[in-house]
Amino acid sequence: MPTLLIISQVFLPDPAAVGQHLGDVAIEMVRRGHRVLVYAANRGYEDPSLKYLPRETIEGVRVRRLPLSSFGKMRILTRLIGTVTFMIQAFIVVLLTPRVDGILFSTSPPMIGLVTSIAAALRRIPVAYWAMDLNPDQLIAMGKIKAASLPAHMLEAVNRFILRQASLVVALDRFMADRLRPRTDLDGKLAIMPPWSHEQHIEPIDRDTNPFRARHGLNDTFVIMYSGNHSPSNPLDTLLEAAAQLKDHPDLRFVFVGGGSGKRQVETAIRDHHLTGALSLPYQPLSELRYSLTAADVHVVSLGSDMAGIIHPCKIYGAMAASRPILYLGPRPSHVSDLLDEHHFGWHVAHGDVTGAVTLIRQILATPRDELDLMGSTGQTVLQRNLSQRVICAQFCDALEQRLGLRSSVASA
Repeated sequence: MPTLLIISQVFLPDPAAVGQHLGDVAIEMVRRGHRVLVYAANRGYEDPSLKYLPRETIEGVRVRRLPLSSFGKMRILTRLIGTVTFMIQAFIVVLLTPRVDGILFSTSPPMIGLVTSIAAALRRIPVAYWAMDLNPDQLIAMGKIKAASLPAHMLEAVNRFILRQASLVVALDRFMADRLRPRTDLDGKLAIMPPWSHEQHIEPIDRDTNPFRARHGLNDTFVIMYSGNHSPSNPLDTLLEAAAQLKDHPDLRFVFVGGGSGKRQVETAIRDHHLTGALSLPYQPLSELRYSLTAADVHVVSLGSDMAGIIHPCKIYGAMAASRPILYLGPRPSHVSDLLDEHHFGWHVAHGDVTGAVTLIRQILATPRDELDLMGSTGQTVLQRNLSQRVICAQFCDALEQRLGLRSSVASA
């Protein structure tokens, strides 16, 4: 039985997107007849007070938790310590775990590919790299380091090493692929696949009977929701300023669900601008997604102006699965603008255009309910036909088997 080793700081049941997607792949690979072993951190990525079992089996996937490998992400020092200790332990795991036929890693933590690739090369084990985001691109775009700096050159050297060593490289969209191709020869080993929504946990629910709306006092209101990671890469300044200008609208509510380094900015804006019509909530468990996502009338998807191809706005898929229209804040062209231009299930506003955002939100409020429903159902249909978990996860696992030389004993669905 072929053995796939997955190295990731986050994994099920942690709500972080990287861990959830790796969990989907791991479970599907088990279904195909592979032995899957996962090494992850023993504490929550967003909430380090959550402690997971050191050893457990999740739908056939054997999960092992490494101690002292995550202390949360709110403080730079503790995040760095957790990253370093996890990487050291991961290096030892890759070197010493017997009977490994292939290895999969992503970008949690960001440099895990370095130690994993070195250890795998020593053992001549093929590896697959799932590029969920790109650095030093992100750090440069955010102004944290300069392109000509030593850290940028060091990170770029690490990038090129990982890409050269990988037998499979998965980019999330055509823009990310365009950033990866110049770095080394990826001919025959680069695949472009977007991440998927967990649509099996999301189904359209009537707004009038949605318990999430009732629980948070959202009945008889129009809800514009941002759900996901709050970070400088997904800026919310324009939306928050628009919310401040619209705060006296009696039937409009802005709901921010999730966490991250930008969460404090949202809560500060709500307090300082007295946004009584705004609500900030933590990440919701996977079991609650069907209620939280469908509580929105419109979902906001934000992508930093310089972030196309660096990160991928996967929150769009949850909104599509919930059959809700999209209000996109970000650059054009991008993966999101490609989808909206082709299928017309949302609107676009550039970052900084607060006046345009306010005007557009007023237009959305005046849009008949049947038109909004049609836009939402259009997005859901596009997802089900082309971007569903069933389709994309199967393609991902096919690529893993082919490029890592893992022979499946069960036909794919």
